[in-house]
Amino acid sequence: MKLPAIVVNFKIYERGVSKEGLKTAKCLEEKAEDLGISLAIAVNAIDLRMFAEELEIPVFLQHMDSVGFGAHTGHICAEMLRDTGAYGVLLNHSEKRMLLADLSAAINRAKKHNLKTLVCADTVESSRGVAALGPDYLAVEPPELIGGDISVSKARPEVVSGTVEAVAKISPDIPVLCGAGVKTGEDVKRAIELGAKGVLVASGVVKAKDPAKALEELARGLP
Repeated sequence: MKLPAIVVNFKIYERGVSKEGLKTAKCLEEKAEDLGISLAIAVNAIDLRMFAEELEIPVFLQHMDSVGFGAHTGHICAEMLRDTGAYGVLLNHSEKRMLLADLSAAINRAKKHNLKTLVCADTVESSRGVAALGPDYLAVEPPELIGGDISVSKARPEVVSGTVEAVAKISPDIPVLCGAGVKTGEDVKRAIELGAKGVLVASGVVKAKDPAKALEELARGLP
């Protein structure tokens, strides 16, 4: 995934799953190619293989457990992803929090199976702990701003800049993305100015009347 990047979490919005979700993803992929920007998406486990096989952009799974093969009903393990075409996994989203020990194990298992990890944190302090686990990317998202109309880069700029600084002290090779309320090109521009290497968005694109137009608006803020 080239940086700076826009990562779109499809969650399980009606427009983000199954054939309708794939239609949305292809529309975004085409727009990203036209704009010459780096785009990735995160999708649910049921749709993962279909999306990965049909798209050229990186596709993340929205969650993975820390277990391996065995008696783990309902779990998803790294070994299951080996031939799906998944680029990586999104871990520790505020809607799918993980215990620190489980998160550490999941990151290590993902690395073992050549899966990139994009790990979420909600504060500067928690970002330090996540960075120490060695993810490939870190996304900081204050949960109170997720899905809102004010972006973190405007409402809480110190969270973005503080996380960038804190993570750099632990591992300067971990790029920081930011999310929560990001909807405009100005939001993205400000995030980049604060040191972020991209944004993690969801409803602002997937639930937009015109997702491609919403992506184009975000892209205005990229350098």
